[in-house]
Amino acid sequence: MKVLNILTNGFEEIEALGTIDILRRGGVTIDVFSLHGETLTGAHNIKVADLKNYKSANLNEYDCLFIAGGGQYQELEKSEDFKNIIKYFYENDKYIAAICAAPTILGHMGLLKNKSYTCFNSMNEDFGGTYVDHYAVSDGKLITGKGPLATLEFALLLLEKINSKEAAEFVKESSFYYHK
Repeated sequence: MKVLNILTNGFEEIEALGTIDILRRGGVTIDVFSLHGETLTGAHNIKVADLKNYKSANLNEYDCLFIAGGGQYQELEKSEDFKNIIKYFYENDKYIAAICAAPTILGHMGLLKNKSYTCFNSMNEDFGGTYVDHYAVSDGKLITGKGPLATLEFALLLLEKINSKEAAEFVKESSFYYHK
């Protein structure tokens, strides 16, 4: 399983980096690209560097698109190229995972119709689906998360869906997720 992640300035660091970390701990390959520039700055001034331009990504190689939230969602939603990438994953029945503000991009594109989903509470609109007030929700090949502090539940659910329940349990056990 291989995951594509595209970031731009203003990404929510815990959502992006936390999910990347958990997926990699669970044996998933995740490649991170930039909408523009080799160095990006997150919502809380954490920089990520040495990123490749998203145009160099071969979409056929990826099974899942992961979209972090934060203020970056506005720039991502304005990008027709980025929305075309979302359409590619949707039309090719591949996984799409979005957290916090990012599910609203999917909602505005009509991709949440008749789906169960979650997102940052204040960003929920009438997207034609069923809003579920949980940290993470899956519906078929759509996985959504509520917000920054829901990252752990979101990333573990995503790992379970795209890899296996065993991989998610391994990450939980090896990271002392269970309190004793």
